[in-house]
This record gives sequence, C-alpha cells and structure tokens, in this order.
Amino acid sequence: MGVARWQVVCIDMAGTTIRDEGLVDQAFTVAVAGQGVAPGTVEYDRMRTVVRKTQGQSKIEIFRLLLGGDERRARAANETFEEAYGLLVDEGAVTPIPGAAEAIEAVRADGVKVALMTGFARTTREAIIDAIGWRGLVDLAISPADAGRGRPYPDQVLVAALRLGVADVRRVAVVGDTPLDMIAGCRAGAGLVAGVLTGDCDRPTLLAAGATQVLGSVVEVPSLLGVGQRLPQPA
Repeated sequence: MGVARWQVVCIDMAGTTIRDEGLVDQAFTVAVAGQGVAPGTVEYDRMRTVVRKTQGQSKIEIFRLLLGGDERRARAANETFEEAYGLLVDEGAVTPIPGAAEAIEAVRADGVKVALMTGFARTTREAIIDAIGWRGLVDLAISPADAGRGRPYPDQVLVAALRLGVADVRRVAVVGDTPLDMIAGCRAGAGLVAGVLTGDCDRPTLLAAGATQVLGSVVEVPSLLGVGQRLPQPA
C-alpha cells in the first residue's frame, strides 16, 4: 500500500489563514511617523507603495529597504511596527479566515504536518496565535529570524522541512496569498505551490509568480492535498 503523498504543508498567516483588517497599514503608519514620515507626504506614499509590493517579506527587511539601509532607523521602525501591531492584535482585530482552523485540523488528522509561515517577528506571531486561540493547532510556526532569511528566499520552507522530518522536499506543499509566497515555495523545490485569493492578489499575479494552483481560500487545501486518500510517493 502506498503512503501519504504529502508530509508537510507550509501555510502563510496574514491574508491566507488570518484577516487583520488593515492592521499592517495602521502599524506601518505609526512606525514611519516615528521616523519623521507623515501620512499625506510624497515620501509616505512612496513607502506605502513599496510595502504593498513586498507583502509577505520579513518586516525588518522592508524597513531596511524603506530607510536606505540605515540599520539603526530600520530596527527602531521595526520595533515600533511590531509593538503597534501587537497592541492592535490584543484588541481583537485579528480573526481567522472562515474555515481555516477546520482545514488545518483535517490536514493534520490525515497525517500531514502543518507549519505556519510569516514575515512577522516571533513575539507578534505568538501574540496572533494566542489571540485567535490556535495554540496547539499546528506543528510549527516560523518567522524569518527562525530560518535566517524571510521570503522570497526558501529558508523558512526548508527549515520547516528539516524540523518536521521531511524525506523529500517534493512532499512539501506551500500555500500563500502573495507572489513572494509563491517564489519562496518554488525556490524551495516544493511539490505544490498554491495561491489563495483571500489576500490582495488576483489569479494572474499568483500564477505569474509560480503558483501551480490557485484556490479561492485555504478551505480548499484538504481537497487539493487529497486528504483522506492514500497515494504513492513521487518517483
């Protein structure tokens, strides 16, 4: 008898499994204000455009880019961002995508491990997990600092594969809502790289970034992975 085709599914957080109702924009505004950049200015608009184009990337890397590589200012802005976002999370502004928890439970019940991927720092990631009551729901949660580099690099996916005992990276599936999620999954050699439409990107954008499939939401992941079916390993 064959064994399960998939060993691990790496799933993004914001936009894929959770909704934060514009909290990133709010926290970004607070963070850059601390660096003397006010809303309504040309510089603010430039920075906001960059932030939207780099969704899914490590937040500290984004601030390094925005602030011209000034490490001191980038770290200060990132700390302010994480603090502001964390306060908003504590106020209950983060909610799971409908059906996300049930989809994760179904995947794990079939023997596939689940790793959450995020560009947030560990403290923010853990605050989100606690706020939505997902403690113990997944096998692993990884921030850029846990892997070395964030997306679009493959590090987070590869670290998840190592920590969760994957025998063949082709047995890893990656699910996310941004082009950077798709690029990271492809660079890691994942056997499946699926985009979801619950973020800000459309189907053509996700396909152009390397998605092998595009789903309406994370709810479709169990069916995509063939949960409940037993398939042979890749040759």
